[in-house]
Amino acid sequence: MPVYQLDANEYWFPPVSEAIDDPQGLLAIGGDLSVPRLLHAYQCGIFPWFSEQDPILWWAPSPRMVVAPDEIHVSKSMLKLIRKTPLVVTMDQAFERVVSACGSTPRGDQLSQDSWITPEMQHAYTQLYQGGYAHSVEVWAGGELVGGLYGIALGRLFFGESMFSKVDNASKIAFIHLGKRLAQWGFVLIDCQMHTQHLASLGAKEVEMEDFQNYLEQNLTYGLDSLWEPMV
Repeated sequence: MPVYQLDANEYWFPPVSEAIDDPQGLLAIGGDLSVPRLLHAYQCGIFPWFSEQDPILWWAPSPRMVVAPDEIHVSKSMLKLIRKTPLVVTMDQAFERVVSACGSTPRGDQLSQDSWITPEMQHAYTQLYQGGYAHSVEVWAGGELVGGLYGIALGRLFFGESMFSKVDNASKIAFIHLGKRLAQWGFVLIDCQMHTQHLASLGAKEVEMEDFQNYLEQNLTYGLDSLWEPMV
């Protein structure tokens, strides 16, 4: 299986079909994490994922874990919890803190036990946030940040990157809140990247890369803009 070496001076990626032979979807190595390259990667259905001791690794797994915003599963017990919880949800109010918390949260579903949200990654996604492409959802208990998630919004698609919880159900509450907002704004899909039981419990399902590429082609009609509405 070929793994392509990217040139740092050219924002080019091989076809995602080249990743199918790899069980986890590894497509390419190298390049950089500049805003133009990252945006191009997401438009192609590719994302970076690597540990600090690794080179930059680019992935396009098939099947792909996705969920429509209006199809997120909310159990009766979760609805009851959301109605009664003292937790407060905000959006785009603490992006860098959310990314940092995601990077420091241990989890068992990573390629490596080392965090893939390296300082280099945190800097890159903060630049995407400052450019209006990356967004966060925060969950607060009093003044303490206890959960949240972040990702990229392009066209009518949201590309989820990571989430964290410091109290029970905080990341689920963040995800459900995100889905409700995205549905209101006309988004059609959340890319969850790879399968986890946590995402499956929220209604995410796997689709083949060909189907995911169709979603990209049909819903990135706004170019680099998205339907995300500014928080006021």
